[in-house]
Amino acid sequence: MAKKILIVTDDSGESHEILYAKHRFAEAGWVPVIAATQKKRLNAVIHDFHPDWNTYIEKPGYLIQSDTTFDRVKVPEYAAVLLIGGRAPEFLRHHVRLIKIVREFARQKKWVFSICHGIQILIAAGLAKGKKLTCYENVRLELEHGGGTWVNRPSVVDGRIVTAQTWESHPEFYRHIFELLEEI
Repeated sequence: MAKKILIVTDDSGESHEILYAKHRFAEAGWVPVIAATQKKRLNAVIHDFHPDWNTYIEKPGYLIQSDTTFDRVKVPEYAAVLLIGGRAPEFLRHHVRLIKIVREFARQKKWVFSICHGIQILIAAGLAKGKKLTCYENVRLELEHGGGTWVNRPSVVDGRIVTAQTWESHPEFYRHIFELLEEI
Protein backbone atom coordinates (compact mmCIF):
# COMPACT_ATOMS: atom_id res chain seq x y z
CA MET A 1 0.00 0.00 0.00
CA ALA A 2 1.32 3.47 -0.91
CA LYS A 3 2.33 5.82 1.86
CA LYS A 4 -0.21 8.64 2.01
CA ILE A 5 -0.09 12.18 3.44
CA LEU A 6 -3.29 14.10 4.17
CA ILE A 7 -3.02 17.77 3.15
CA VAL A 8 -5.70 19.92 4.81
CA THR A 9 -6.79 23.15 3.14
CA ASP A 10 -9.76 24.86 1.50
CA ASP A 11 -10.66 28.09 -0.29
CA SER A 12 -8.12 30.78 0.68
CA GLY A 13 -5.41 28.24 1.40
CA GLU A 14 -1.90 29.49 0.54
CA SER A 15 -1.13 28.43 -3.06
CA HIS A 16 2.61 28.02 -2.64
CA GLU A 17 2.22 25.93 0.52
CA ILE A 18 -0.35 23.62 -1.09
CA LEU A 19 1.47 23.05 -4.36
CA TYR A 20 4.91 22.79 -2.80
CA ALA A 21 3.62 20.10 -0.42
CA LYS A 22 1.79 18.21 -3.17
CA HIS A 23 4.82 18.18 -5.45
CA ARG A 24 7.46 17.58 -2.77
CA PHE A 25 5.62 14.58 -1.27
CA ALA A 26 4.95 13.10 -4.73
CA GLU A 27 8.59 13.59 -5.69
CA ALA A 28 9.63 11.64 -2.58
CA GLY A 29 7.32 8.71 -3.44
CA TRP A 30 4.41 9.60 -1.13
CA VAL A 31 0.77 9.98 -2.21
CA PRO A 32 -0.43 13.48 -1.28
CA VAL A 33 -4.21 13.69 -0.76
CA ILE A 34 -5.74 17.17 -0.59
CA ALA A 35 -8.79 17.22 1.69
CA ALA A 36 -11.26 20.09 2.05
CA THR A 37 -14.87 20.71 2.99
CA GLN A 38 -15.91 19.86 -0.58
CA LYS A 39 -14.36 17.96 -3.46
CA LYS A 40 -13.93 20.82 -5.92
CA ARG A 41 -11.48 23.25 -7.45
CA LEU A 42 -10.31 25.33 -4.51
CA ASN A 43 -9.65 29.06 -4.82
CA ALA A 44 -6.18 29.34 -3.34
CA VAL A 45 -4.46 32.63 -2.53
CA ILE A 46 -0.99 34.14 -2.62
CA HIS A 47 0.26 35.85 0.51
CA ASP A 48 3.28 38.03 -0.07
CA PHE A 49 5.19 40.78 1.63
CA HIS A 50 5.23 44.30 0.17
CA PRO A 51 7.66 46.96 1.39
CA ASP A 52 4.93 49.58 1.86
CA TRP A 53 2.63 47.37 3.95
CA ASN A 54 2.83 46.52 7.65
CA THR A 55 1.45 43.03 7.07
CA TYR A 56 1.19 40.57 4.20
CA ILE A 57 -0.94 41.24 1.15
CA GLU A 58 -3.30 38.73 -0.44
CA LYS A 59 -3.86 38.10 -4.13
CA PRO A 60 -5.87 35.42 -5.94
CA GLY A 61 -3.78 32.30 -6.48
CA TYR A 62 -4.08 29.03 -8.32
CA LEU A 63 -7.20 26.91 -8.66
CA ILE A 64 -6.29 23.61 -6.99
CA GLN A 65 -8.40 20.46 -7.09
CA SER A 66 -9.18 18.80 -3.75
CA ASP A 67 -9.10 15.01 -3.81
CA THR A 68 -11.54 14.23 -1.01
CA THR A 69 -13.67 15.71 1.75
CA PHE A 70 -13.12 15.61 5.48
CA ASP A 71 -16.18 13.38 5.81
CA ARG A 72 -14.44 10.68 3.74
CA VAL A 73 -11.07 10.75 5.53
CA LYS A 74 -10.05 7.55 7.32
CA VAL A 75 -7.07 8.35 9.55
CA PRO A 76 -5.56 4.81 9.49
CA GLU A 77 -4.92 5.23 5.74
CA TYR A 78 -2.44 8.08 6.32
CA ALA A 79 1.01 8.39 7.87
CA ALA A 80 0.66 12.10 8.63
CA VAL A 81 -1.48 15.19 8.28
CA LEU A 82 -0.31 18.60 7.03
CA LEU A 83 -2.27 21.72 8.02
CA ILE A 84 -1.77 24.38 5.34
CA GLY A 85 -1.82 28.11 6.08
CA GLY A 86 -3.50 31.01 4.36
CA ARG A 87 -6.89 32.23 5.55
CA ALA A 88 -8.57 28.81 5.26
CA PRO A 89 -7.67 27.85 8.86
CA GLU A 90 -9.77 30.79 10.13
CA PHE A 91 -12.94 28.86 9.25
CA LEU A 92 -11.57 25.32 9.19
CA ARG A 93 -10.75 25.53 12.90
CA HIS A 94 -14.51 25.50 13.51
CA HIS A 95 -15.11 22.36 11.42
CA VAL A 96 -16.02 19.67 13.98
CA ARG A 97 -15.13 16.69 11.78
CA LEU A 98 -11.72 18.16 10.87
CA ILE A 99 -10.88 18.81 14.54
CA LYS A 100 -11.72 15.16 15.32
CA ILE A 101 -9.46 14.04 12.46
CA VAL A 102 -6.50 16.09 13.71
CA ARG A 103 -6.99 14.84 17.27
CA GLU A 104 -7.13 11.27 15.97
CA PHE A 105 -3.80 11.67 14.17
CA ALA A 106 -2.28 12.79 17.48
CA ARG A 107 -4.00 10.02 19.45
CA GLN A 108 -2.60 7.42 17.05
CA LYS A 109 0.86 9.00 17.46
CA LYS A 110 1.04 9.87 13.78
CA TRP A 111 2.89 12.92 12.52
CA VAL A 112 1.09 16.27 12.59
CA PHE A 113 2.65 19.01 10.44
CA SER A 114 1.51 22.63 10.46
CA ILE A 115 2.69 25.68 8.55
CA CYS A 116 1.89 29.36 9.03
CA HIS A 117 -1.79 29.88 9.96
CA GLY A 118 -2.35 26.10 10.01
CA ILE A 119 -1.49 26.47 13.70
CA GLN A 120 -5.04 27.80 14.21
CA ILE A 121 -6.40 24.31 13.48
CA LEU A 122 -3.77 22.71 15.72
CA ILE A 123 -4.74 25.06 18.56
CA ALA A 124 -8.47 24.40 18.04
CA ALA A 125 -7.73 20.67 18.32
CA GLY A 126 -6.10 21.32 21.72
CA LEU A 127 -2.67 20.12 20.58
CA ALA A 128 -0.64 23.27 21.35
CA LYS A 129 -0.77 23.11 25.13
CA GLY A 130 2.66 22.55 26.67
CA LYS A 131 4.40 22.39 23.26
CA LYS A 132 7.20 24.46 21.77
CA LEU A 133 5.91 25.43 18.32
CA THR A 134 6.26 28.06 15.65
CA CYS A 135 3.93 29.77 13.19
CA TYR A 136 3.54 33.06 11.36
CA GLU A 137 4.62 35.68 13.89
CA ASN A 138 1.26 37.47 13.88
CA VAL A 139 -0.52 34.31 15.02
CA ARG A 140 1.87 33.99 17.97
CA LEU A 141 -0.66 35.40 20.46
CA GLU A 142 -3.22 32.71 19.56
CA LEU A 143 -0.57 30.04 20.01
CA GLU A 144 0.38 31.40 23.44
CA HIS A 145 -3.28 31.66 24.49
CA GLY A 146 -3.63 28.02 23.40
CA GLY A 147 -0.96 27.06 25.93
CA GLY A 148 1.98 26.72 23.55
CA THR A 149 5.36 28.42 23.61
CA TRP A 150 6.28 30.28 20.41
CA VAL A 151 9.81 29.65 19.15
CA ASN A 152 11.26 32.11 16.63
CA ARG A 153 12.75 29.56 14.23
CA PRO A 154 11.70 28.61 10.68
CA SER A 155 10.80 25.04 11.72
CA VAL A 156 10.36 23.41 15.13
CA VAL A 157 9.94 19.77 16.15
CA ASP A 158 8.23 18.91 19.46
CA GLY A 159 7.31 15.27 19.88
CA ARG A 160 5.22 14.17 16.88
CA ILE A 161 4.42 17.75 15.82
CA VAL A 162 6.46 19.74 13.31
CA THR A 163 5.58 23.41 12.75
CA ALA A 164 6.87 26.11 10.39
CA GLN A 165 6.52 29.87 10.18
CA THR A 166 5.67 30.58 6.50
CA TRP A 167 6.32 29.34 2.99
CA GLU A 168 9.73 30.97 3.36
CA SER A 169 10.45 28.18 5.89
CA HIS A 170 9.98 25.36 3.35
CA PRO A 171 13.66 24.29 3.24
CA GLU A 172 13.93 23.79 7.03
CA PHE A 173 10.37 22.46 7.39
CA TYR A 174 10.64 19.80 4.71
CA ARG A 175 14.14 18.84 5.82
CA HIS A 176 12.64 18.05 9.24
CA ILE A 177 9.61 16.30 7.74
CA PHE A 178 11.56 13.96 5.50
CA GLU A 179 14.13 13.12 8.14
CA LEU A 180 11.28 12.09 10.45
CA LEU A 181 9.27 10.25 7.79
CA GLU A 182 12.28 8.02 7.12
CA GLU A 183 11.36 6.29 10.40
CA ILE A 184 8.14 4.96 8.84
